[in-house]
Amino acid sequence: MTDLELTIHAAKEAGKLLKANFGLEAVVDEATHHDIKLALDKESQKLIEDILLGARPGDALYGEEGMGGDPNSERQWIVDPIDGTVNFYYGIPHFCVSIALRVAGEVVVGVIHDPIVGETWTVEKGGTPMLDGRPIKVSSRTKLAECALYVGCGKDEEALTTGLERFRKASLKARKMRMMGSAALGMAYIASGRLDGYIESRISLWDIAAGKLLVEAAGGKVDLEVAKDHADAWSIVATNGKIPIEEIL
Repeated sequence: MTDLELTIHAAKEAGKLLKANFGLEAVVDEATHHDIKLALDKESQKLIEDILLGARPGDALYGEEGMGGDPNSERQWIVDPIDGTVNFYYGIPHFCVSIALRVAGEVVVGVIHDPIVGETWTVEKGGTPMLDGRPIKVSSRTKLAECALYVGCGKDEEALTTGLERFRKASLKARKMRMMGSAALGMAYIASGRLDGYIESRISLWDIAAGKLLVEAAGGKVDLEVAKDHADAWSIVATNGKIPIEEIL
């Protein structure tokens, strides 16, 4: 089984777990003002870890719910077991499993799986990005007035202030604005031409690792800037590479 095939298998098996539990009462492990951690987050990551490290025992795994495997390995699986946990908890059918493989610091495989809609995005470094086996590309739109944009507003005062100001600017220029609750699906939608841009002032590695490779392979552009005082977090501007996104930054 190739790395891509293994990644798809792990993502879809985790997706089956999430779909089977969607709509049922979920056990909350931790709740903060702006976020929720479910027992199912850990269960999903454990399932993914067992599949990936079972097949590649010398690898490392870095996920939202912790690390596994050999921390010194140059092969590292980057996992978000439920991207959109709050959506999942409230019964909103917009969440996904996101898995990327990083080798020697470079992401070479990415898979994003939406278990409710039943869509799977796949990409290998240097290859053609796919949605359910069909090639995809970013939109051809060039004007903000024609665009649908996704702006995230973050979870603290600084990120919220930045996000809301960007949302205000974008709302005056774009055709439609969206705040969807899943960064990975947002990037998959850009790669598919459904959305034209995604902006957030702080996002974690596991949210965007697969999506970044997918967007770039589909012809888009992703700019990351390290977030100060936050480990493995970035501000992100992802677009189809054609719109004047700087007008709202």
